[in-house]
Amino acid sequence: MNGPQVEFKIGAKIKKLRKARKLTLQDVARETGFSPALISQIENNNVSPPIATLSKIARFFDVKMGHFFEDDEGDLKYEVVRKAERRVVSRVISNKGTGHGYIYEALSFRKRNKKMEPFMLTVGERPDEEMLYTHEGEEFLLILRGRAEILLEDERFYLEEGDSIYFDSALRHRLLAEEGTEVQVMAVVTR
Repeated sequence: MNGPQVEFKIGAKIKKLRKARKLTLQDVARETGFSPALISQIENNNVSPPIATLSKIARFFDVKMGHFFEDDEGDLKYEVVRKAERRVVSRVISNKGTGHGYIYEALSFRKRNKKMEPFMLTVGERPDEEMLYTHEGEEFLLILRGRAEILLEDERFYLEEGDSIYFDSALRHRLLAEEGTEVQVMAVVTR
């Protein structure tokens, strides 16, 4: 992977929101489909939730997804993020507790109350299970490098460098890298 290797930890923010609302791990688990043990692992930054699950957690706590990446500084009218400043989330885990084979980097984290969340995804090895995700909002994916397989409900699309797809995130979906390759994707997610 090019660029930053600094691991960004969102678990503490999830824990803070949960404690402020006097909710149990079970309450959050019920809403997200994760087990209480996995929610605990996320809160302790041992593993990270996929973007789809982070979106569900944000909705559950009634915050924007960007809340998990924001600094505690005032709102800005614009934001420039240098490649080395991106916030990298790795050790992404599925609901079943297996590795996901991808990392994501937040491309905007200073501007508050955004209407969209841009991420850079780097997807490597294919997971054992092709579990599909749904969440609120819409998604736009642009393939920057490699060849991707997009599962959308019962359809499969093969996208190459420069290809893009826009879809309603309520559709069951999953992004996979072509077997034995790595794919880099710019993803823009709205709530």
